[in-house]
Amino acid sequence: MTHSATYPTLAFIGAGNMARAIIGGLLKNGYPANRIWTSEPSLDRMSDLQAQGLQTTSDNTIAVQQADIIVLAVKPQLLKEVLLPLQNSARTGDKLFISVAAGITSESINGWLGGHQAIVRCMPNTPALVSMGASGLCANDKVTDEQKNQADSVLAAVGITAWVEDESLLHAITAVSGSGPAYYFLFMEAMIAAGIKQGLPREIATQLTLQTARGAAEMAATSDVDPAELRRRVTSPKGTTEQAIVSFQANHLESIVDTAMNACANRSEELAKLLGE
Repeated sequence: MTHSATYPTLAFIGAGNMARAIIGGLLKNGYPANRIWTSEPSLDRMSDLQAQGLQTTSDNTIAVQQADIIVLAVKPQLLKEVLLPLQNSARTGDKLFISVAAGITSESINGWLGGHQAIVRCMPNTPALVSMGASGLCANDKVTDEQKNQADSVLAAVGITAWVEDESLLHAITAVSGSGPAYYFLFMEAMIAAGIKQGLPREIATQLTLQTARGAAEMAATSDVDPAELRRRVTSPKGTTEQAIVSFQANHLESIVDTAMNACANRSEELAKLLGE
């Protein structure tokens, strides 16, 4: 796309970290700032966005009326309160709503908007803040192919996208990538602590742990074999790595991960029921 008129107008309801990450990615990729609206109760919080050329308002209705695509980036517990007053603005049914509010189903969102809305639910994750996000998406039956491509382009501005047909699978995506960064942070914490316990200065233990995590992720992402094979290739028989792996497996690491991710997915389902009422 080379002309601003070919870009749909976007409106972000909520201008928190995730919204700002997506906006930053879009601007970096050449999206015209004047085709993006942001709406927040306090305009003072958006002075930096105004300085970048974005349209800003404290009135959600105005933002929705101006937009072709509305990104719902408010906290899940506030979404119903935010959407109910927008029914009249959305009643034409020709707008696309992209929700990044965790747990709230497209059925609930559609009901709060008065029905017949094109809705894409998205589960992004926090590495979107550094343009390394992983987002799972699901479209309801009102979303056109063009709108699906538009939603994909919006989220691809901050990382990779993966689409599922069954909305219930977003609970599994929450367990894998939505909450996943915290698992890796916890593992990094444990490695740093173990390195310090073995005598390394904290700075060195931290530096080596973070670079090792970065390097391992890059190897896995760019390799033509799966992580299991990469692990086997660096695990020499009777070597040092093998001893660590044997210890992990003896302490049932795989079972621990499975149990934790099931707990995460189950909680996602619980919140969907609770917040969708």
